[in-house]
Amino acid sequence: MQVPIESIKVRKRIRQEMGDISALAESMKHYGQISPIVISSDKVLIAGGRRLEAARSLGWKSINAVIAEFTDELTMLEYEREENIQRADFTPAEEEAADEKIEELRHPPFFRRVWNAIAGFFRKLFKRKKN
Repeated sequence: MQVPIESIKVRKRIRQEMGDISALAESMKHYGQISPIVISSDKVLIAGGRRLEAARSLGWKSINAVIAEFTDELTMLEYEREENIQRADFTPAEEEAADEKIEELRHPPFFRRVWNAIAGFFRKLFKRKKN
C-alpha cells in the first residue's frame, strides 16, 4: 500500500549510517521501488530506512509499504537485523554473467536482430488477421 512519506515515524534504529544512497535513488528513479519498506500499524519504520531516504531524496510524496505488527521491541529489532543481514550479493562471476546477458539483449548480434525483425513482422501480421 502507498503511505505518505511524511507520516512515517523513524525512531532510534540500529543502522546509524545510511551510506551513499545515490545509487539506490537512481535505481528507484529508473526501476521504481522494487521492495516495500516495513512499518508498524502506527507507521513506525521497522525496515527499509535506506529506501525511505532514497525516496525522500527523489522528492516522492508516498512510498510502498507493508504493515507488520510486532508485540515488542525485541521482535522489531530482530526483524530489522534479519532484513539487513539475510541477503547475498552476486558473486563477481554472477555479476559479470548478468552484465554480459544485458549487453547481449541490448545489442543483439546481427542475425539475432534479423530474426527478431522477421518474427515481429509475422506476429503483427497474424495478430491483425485475427481482429
